[in-house]
Amino acid sequence: MSKPESLECVSCGHPQPYQPFVAATCEVCGSDWLEPRYNYAAFKRELMRGLPGRPNNLWRYHDVLPVDDPLTLDLNSAGGTPLQHSQRYAKELKHDHIYIKDERYGPTSSFKDRQATVAVAAMLEAGIHECVIASTGNAAVAYAAACARAGIKLWVFMTSLVPQDKLREAALFGAEVIKVSGNYDQAKQIAADFAARRGLLLDRGAKSIPARESMKTIAYEIVEQLGWRAPDWYIQAVSGGLGPLGVYHGFRELHAMGLIDRIPALGIIQAEGCAPMVRAFKAGKDVAEPIIPETRIAILSTGDPGRTYTHLWHLTQQYGGSMESVSDRQAFDSMIKLAKSEGMAVEPATAVAFAGLEKLIAQGKIKEDELVVVNGTGHTFPVEKHVLGDQWAVDVHLSDTQQAAPHEGLIAALEHLDEKTTSVLIIDDNPNDSLLIQRLLEAKKAYRVFLAANGSEGLKQARERLPDLIVTDLTMPEMDGFTVLEELRKDKRTSDIPVIVVSAKDITADERKKLSGHIEALYQKGSLSPRAFVEQVVQVLGDNKLPRNGDQ
Repeated sequence: MSKPESLECVSCGHPQPYQPFVAATCEVCGSDWLEPRYNYAAFKRELMRGLPGRPNNLWRYHDVLPVDDPLTLDLNSAGGTPLQHSQRYAKELKHDHIYIKDERYGPTSSFKDRQATVAVAAMLEAGIHECVIASTGNAAVAYAAACARAGIKLWVFMTSLVPQDKLREAALFGAEVIKVSGNYDQAKQIAADFAARRGLLLDRGAKSIPARESMKTIAYEIVEQLGWRAPDWYIQAVSGGLGPLGVYHGFRELHAMGLIDRIPALGIIQAEGCAPMVRAFKAGKDVAEPIIPETRIAILSTGDPGRTYTHLWHLTQQYGGSMESVSDRQAFDSMIKLAKSEGMAVEPATAVAFAGLEKLIAQGKIKEDELVVVNGTGHTFPVEKHVLGDQWAVDVHLSDTQQAAPHEGLIAALEHLDEKTTSVLIIDDNPNDSLLIQRLLEAKKAYRVFLAANGSEGLKQARERLPDLIVTDLTMPEMDGFTVLEELRKDKRTSDIPVIVVSAKDITADERKKLSGHIEALYQKGSLSPRAFVEQVVQVLGDNKLPRNGDQ
């Protein structure tokens, strides 16, 4: 038997009976932070024996999970994921002690497989065969797969911002998918109302004991994989915060049993467009104010973390740690770094954690000799479009049959292909100006247009993409347009790329002289004539269809 012996209030220590799917509050002080208590003495004896005959998945630790006899249930196998010691990625960060808990190894390739596995096992034991969840994506897919195997009917409520790939994947497993045109918090409310009306179980994520307890198996695995020692830091990207809340229950249990000598500092990372926890943390507050999410990373778009933030805040105050936010662009950059250095394809939500790691190291909060574990939470849908955009490949339409295309069709396709393979790089720190120029160009021709938000990013893209034309602003912070031009001309790969300057400021005679001979045209933003500008771009591209240096 491994059901919890009791629920204990973290605030006042009062014990009370355990119920699996009830959002429990303390009978004495009213706190909603209650943790299950098990027969730890018996479990410690098993740990000291090396857990003989146990499976290499999360049921290895079934003695401290809220399910009576999980090994007799025909369930998906989650957990048992590898802990990779980073080599090349860590070298880029000049840090030798970075480990990646690779949660892509599971039924649906995300850490939410743990949550779904334990929650569904508890449902089966409780005789529940229909349930409701709200999700930003990963949990929906994990629950859909687990419920399919267990024969449980699942209703999934997801915002329309969730990538269609995830919506389709949940439906593939037989879940009833309800797409809500609104934000995630609204989807949660509608799901709760739906479950109440139908008398169905609503899995409440962080407020569900089986869901929360599942995550502590990550801590157990990390400690066992490190040779029964704790890391100095544990880092995870969060939306609602269920993951680290559960993980730290595991670290606390291990510490209480005397199996580790410390509990790691906690690194919570959020996307800048949805960072209510980070805002509250930096303001020194223990309560987070709800926000309206504004991030392309929909999986992390919980605008109201509720009491979960308060619990995580207490963990950082007790054991140390920090909360940081990163931009979507920083996350996508980290995604590329991981792919090119570790051979790991991760989703944007996972990349947020690594971008946060980079930020904490740069700030000096994580020391060189500290051992860090980052939760590589998953990869459950194609992410290439987030990194490469919709223009990573070019389609050439010749005919609808497998027969040879007629000559006229071939010529037309090749002419269109020429347009679609022509690329323009826009370097401007004002996103509104960049988007305006992009719309002007795309309205005229089927060009591939790439955007860079500053000079250094522009230089990097110019060297990687070698575009047919560069449109750049002059007045940008850190690296202005003059410096960009200088660097472009110094590099043999980019020296012949034509450049058009679009400036918001008046150009002096000396500056015009400096630009002379290095650019194709100069436009003033205030007096920009869209038609004249576009025609100039088309003409420049037409005049420069010649092989670059080194091309044959």
